[in-house]
Amino acid sequence: MNVALWIVAGLLAVAFLVSSAKLFVPKETMAGLSAASRWVEDFSPGALKIIAGLELLAAVGLILPAVLDIAPVLVPLAATGAVLLFVGAIITRLRRGERATAVGDGVYLALAAFVAWGRFFGAESFVG
Repeated sequence: MNVALWIVAGLLAVAFLVSSAKLFVPKETMAGLSAASRWVEDFSPGALKIIAGLELLAAVGLILPAVLDIAPVLVPLAATGAVLLFVGAIITRLRRGERATAVGDGVYLALAAFVAWGRFFGAESFVG
């Protein structure tokens, strides 16, 4: 179970790290990348930077506290934050009528919930 939690946390961290490129890529460029990226048109550049910052924090929070053994309780908290980010992503996708891409966000949501549950309550818990 511990190996599965590490793999899933690593995959999520990579996805968040890639997604946090919004910090450096202009909004217009992001919107033109693909149809799945057009959601950025609904947000201001400042809001996109905040979202990207949260994604970067999630990427770091899913891995570093456990690797460094410094406050590993931050891992399930980061996973819970990731769940909230994906809930917001799904709401945005559904509001825009992008049901197909909402399914992918739902998969990420399930993975983040698995890490949160496993690190809060599972046999490999970092809490208590």
